[in-house]
Amino acid sequence: MTDVAIIANGGANIASLQFALDRLGASSRLTADAGELRRAPRIILPGVGAAADAMGRLAALGLVDVIPSLTQPVLGICLGMQLLFDASEEGDTRCLGILPGRVARFPDRAGLPVPHMGWNRVRPCAPTPLLRTDDAEPYMYFVHSYAAPVGPWTVATTDYGGEFSALVSGRNFHGAQFHPERSSRAGQALLARFLELD
Repeated sequence: MTDVAIIANGGANIASLQFALDRLGASSRLTADAGELRRAPRIILPGVGAAADAMGRLAALGLVDVIPSLTQPVLGICLGMQLLFDASEEGDTRCLGILPGRVARFPDRAGLPVPHMGWNRVRPCAPTPLLRTDDAEPYMYFVHSYAAPVGPWTVATTDYGGEFSALVSGRNFHGAQFHPERSSRAGQALLARFLELD
């Protein structure tokens, strides 16, 4: 059986993600088949682009109701994390509604260009199986213009002119605003811990 099913939602960086999983000895398969997703031991929802377009693709694939019903570990990456929330300010888009809250665009601030792009520190703020408690605020790689607020679902934050959710968890659903597949050893370690979830 495949270790990880990657939802085929048209996102970029799929090859990088699969290479990262390969390096960890995990098999992965890109799929949009609802039955295959329900049977997979773990799911990754990747995403790069606009929220409305991504939700439109999920709707066309018949997955908008399937994803929230999944019971195995699910990891949303970048836009995939944002889609876990109720809504996004980007295009006033209704999202999957797994986590409460609304994703918003970074405000324009002097010296802080949007998109937020590059390496930034991730600060754990609640227990999570995806970061060890002795992790010394690892640096991860970000590329995004929208971010989720800090709330009860937040397990790690990053500061970019104010704190936002860098890592979230709710039941079996987890989300990383950064790209673990592009975040060197710290990102590989996070993916390895995701592979240990059952």
